[in-house]
Amino acid sequence: MIYRPSRRALLGGLVAAPVFLPGLARAAELGFADFPFTLGVSAGDALPDGFVLWTRLAPDPLAPHGGMPMAPVPVNWEVAEDDGFRTIVAKGQETAWPELGHSVHAEVSGLKPGRPYWYRFRCGGELSLAGRAATLPAPGTTVDRVRFAAAGCQHFESGYYTAYRHLAEENDLDFVFHYGDYIYEYSAGVALNGLHQPIDPVRRYLGREPYSLDDYRLRYAQTTLDSDMQAARAAHPWFVSYDDHEVQNNWTGDTDKDDTPAALFRLRRAAALQAWYEHMPVRRSAMPDATGLVEFRRRFDYGTLLRGHLLNTRLYRSDQPCGDGFKPLCTPMTGDVLGRPQEAWLDQGLATSRQRWQLIAQQVMVAAPDRRTPEHDGPQPTFNMDSWAGYPLAQRRLFDRFAAHRPGNIVVVTGDEHQNWANDLVRDDGRIVASEFVATSISSGGDGYDTRPGNDEIMRHNSFVKWTNDRRGYLLTEVTPDAWTGDFRTVAAVSTAGAPVRTAARWQVAAGQAGLRAG
Repeated sequence: MIYRPSRRALLGGLVAAPVFLPGLARAAELGFADFPFTLGVSAGDALPDGFVLWTRLAPDPLAPHGGMPMAPVPVNWEVAEDDGFRTIVAKGQETAWPELGHSVHAEVSGLKPGRPYWYRFRCGGELSLAGRAATLPAPGTTVDRVRFAAAGCQHFESGYYTAYRHLAEENDLDFVFHYGDYIYEYSAGVALNGLHQPIDPVRRYLGREPYSLDDYRLRYAQTTLDSDMQAARAAHPWFVSYDDHEVQNNWTGDTDKDDTPAALFRLRRAAALQAWYEHMPVRRSAMPDATGLVEFRRRFDYGTLLRGHLLNTRLYRSDQPCGDGFKPLCTPMTGDVLGRPQEAWLDQGLATSRQRWQLIAQQVMVAAPDRRTPEHDGPQPTFNMDSWAGYPLAQRRLFDRFAAHRPGNIVVVTGDEHQNWANDLVRDDGRIVASEFVATSISSGGDGYDTRPGNDEIMRHNSFVKWTNDRRGYLLTEVTPDAWTGDFRTVAAVSTAGAPVRTAARWQVAAGQAGLRAG
């Protein structure tokens, strides 16, 4: 749920008077044409003593600069131990700079570990809606349960964000993992189903394909105005990553799909990743550097129960082999997905962990199913070159890394496919080294099918694929010392708003027992 301030809180003046710095526009003098917090609030990137609070001032969010003056603006924030804001435990002021789209990233610290908090912002006499955040447990704390959701792939034109409304209403989530594709860079009017056939857009993007910072800001503003989206961002703390559509479909490193000179593509990537930073609850360390890079990967611990490794599978990846697409493997297949420094970072994180479970949170499917169907058959196995399947040597190193991990109990959570998948990850010697839950899209691909045409054939040819489904929704996960349980939550339609949610399937991994089993 969204935690909304009471009328008493709205009128009570609970935030201290701002301290104005030289050159800052006084909020009372701004004369906002409308409510400045139209894009809502969000929190994330937690530590044991704090988290990041996010908002962006945008009284006219679809106008140039969000309707803001070209001046820095002070924004006050406060954190409470209760949703009524009776016990304020932290407060402060951040500057919303025009260079960053008047976004705010308040890094709160000094809080108690392992508990929820509530937060809100004030600017220009206006008070934002409230959101819920949470700190991580103190290191070494015994934790009996972690609950989280995984979601992403939310093409605005392909469907309504009904699944986010249901996600907002899930109780007691410790966090949401957003695996990327928050926006899509497609030109307006381009909506496709899972078979790459055109479908009628349910709503339209403003503007054409984005290239400039202003173009990308418009995409983010239009997406984030969605009330279901805002509900999910306010109700739970988030860990976020980016995938390809935040920049351009299937980009990797310095390479795009149009053979744009690398120096020019880096300009577009810099604009796109700055806009991503401006709209995500991430720390200032994730702000693009002078070259436009966002060196983004993250590790987080939930006491003795769970260590999370949030990977980056775009920035350091080699170009897709074989010309990209779905096709047989070609040679040589020597590319990287993570890059060697990130592989070493993952090694170090696994080697030093004493947690019972390891979460590998990343963007593209690790399993490598043969994609041949009766409609698209051929003499050789066919693979998705934009997944780990296109990088078999990198996949083999990953599986060896999993096999060498001391406690075992590794689970991968993935997005990108616009389908639900439950996969076991099997090494060449037949050993199951991990399992993978692939979460479907929020809206990308339209309404979908209970089973996409051809998927029965795919399952017959790939024994490690235990289940697949082509509806929209999110993955709901509960982790205990004994088991890892994934509920695939789906809605029947996104072409109309308000569809109910159901659990389409439940799959589970038992602690110390390799392989998926039906829940």
